[in-house]
Amino acid sequence: MSTNQDPVAPTAPTRQTVPVTEPGPGLLTRVVAWLRKGYPSGVPEHDYIALLALLRRRLTDDEVAEVSQQLVSGGTMTAGQVDIGVKITKVTGELPSDADIQRVRDHLATATEHDDPFREHP
Repeated sequence: MSTNQDPVAPTAPTRQTVPVTEPGPGLLTRVVAWLRKGYPSGVPEHDYIALLALLRRRLTDDEVAEVSQQLVSGGTMTAGQVDIGVKITKVTGELPSDADIQRVRDHLATATEHDDPFREHP
């Protein structure tokens, strides 16, 4: 009597890993902590628009708004900065210069070392 067995051997169950940059509250909490560490005295006015531009590259508009609100409630940003920055970005559609974005990126890299919540960890 012949048995018809499946010629494909069963595979071991795959283990799913959660990426470090998984969207959601965990990421937003890490982003807020990273920014507070990078700007312990508060975000200077000249960095705000560039900072928003950096965040908008990795987060949704709703997530950027949530991060901004958390920074305002914690005193890292003033409500005026949030209101003005959002209006400028939405009304003009203009992004900060590459030099402004690089200045903010360099500042955060120096001030926070390896705490970047968007960095892929081994």
